Amino acid sequence: MEDTICAIATSSGIGAISIIRVSGKDAINIVANLFHGKDLKTVKSHTIHYGFIYNKDEKIDEVLVSVMLAPKTYTKEDIVEINSHGGVNTTSKILELLLENGCRLAEPGEFTKRAFLNGRLDLTEAESVNDLINAKTDNARILALNNLSGALLTKIKAMRKEIVDVMANIEVNIDYPEYEDIEIITKDNLMPKLLKVKENLEIMLKDSKNGKLIKDGINIAIVGKPNVGKSSILNALLEEDKAIVTNIAGTTRDIVEGSITYNGFLINFIDTAGIRETEDVVEKIGVEKSKKVIKDADVVIIVLNNNERITSYEENLINSVAKEKRIIFVNKSDLDNKLNIKKDYIIGNTINNNGLSSLKNAIIKLLELDKINNKDLTYLSNVRQIDLLKKALTSINNAINNLNGDIPIDMIEIDITNAWNYLGEITGEVYRDELIDTLFSNFCLGK
Repeated sequence: MEDTICAIATSSGIGAISIIRVSGKDAINIVANLFHGKDLKTVKSHTIHYGFIYNKDEKIDEVLVSVMLAPKTYTKEDIVEINSHGGVNTTSKILELLLENGCRLAEPGEFTKRAFLNGRLDLTEAESVNDLINAKTDNARILALNNLSGALLTKIKAMRKEIVDVMANIEVNIDYPEYEDIEIITKDNLMPKLLKVKENLEIMLKDSKNGKLIKDGINIAIVGKPNVGKSSILNALLEEDKAIVTNIAGTTRDIVEGSITYNGFLINFIDTAGIRETEDVVEKIGVEKSKKVIKDADVVIIVLNNNERITSYEENLINSVAKEKRIIFVNKSDLDNKLNIKKDYIIGNTINNNGLSSLKNAIIKLLELDKINNKDLTYLSNVRQIDLLKKALTSINNAINNLNGDIPIDMIEIDITNAWNYLGEITGEVYRDELIDTLFSNFCLGK
């Protein structure tokens, strides 16, 4: 935190401009020594200045330099941003001069890490910066932007306040039992408070499913026995020839993926190898991959052939996938019907794309995507946050169970405190140094 750091903040390659960002106590002095124009040490904060970057007597580039003085900056440190002409050589040369004159190359995400450590952002806001950069859909962008503005922080803080109020009442009862004007904490008045906290945690955990779908996209596996038309369905849904299609069973031997944006959601379709008993070593590997994809997918589209009777293998496959993540698509509706199936299904074909719109709508209905209001997207959206929320809920459930078991209230406070700390880890009010280092290492270099 004592070093002055620098990094290229724009994408590498040829472009109109590049931005080199510098942050730290010596940022202005270091850049001022390289800049020919106004004296950057005397200019006002949040101003832009025209001039040239020099290496001694050698002119390097014509630039615009932005000066922003602490604490009203992204990192709450002095920040200077050099807007140079785009291009690998020019940008790299300016970066090299900064390093030679006292800067250290920033680690991935170090600017945002400093913003967090200096109190500019909480941890949910810091993670949302990275989510905003990587957003692939409008919904993902809105989710990241809402969380960056502190909407998620407000929700977490409200729940922590409910918990800390309970903790405070317990503490007062333990430390000052002689006070007559305080509420005596008993099982009868503690239980409703814990149940309310539990309800709020469960609602947020349920909503976190939406956040994950918005951020990471929806993984949909297309499965079935060989030669039922899985690859043709993938190509039709993507509107491109992604997978090789032949009338030879077992053509697809590995996972083939493709993505589309539909109703504001990123949908990742995964064409799997046909699942069947086989002695072919390569095909066998593909079958095992297919089974794993089925397990991990958000939705499984099971494809059947309208022109063939259903097999025991297909019936077992249908029964092995939970109804809440399963869609049955009967393909080849252009051929004679020989299929006998009693479960709900969608029928169509890839010759004239019959039924594909119904298939997409079934996905939306199954995941209730139409109920997600993109104007009010405020959800936990990554594994770290969701895992901590689950731990907080587990701690509250432990407290409730122990209260029902007549465990002393001062012992129950341990579980309540654990829940409070887990929620604090989500926002960064409680954190470990190694966690912070790992988290920000996933950011891009100039952020």
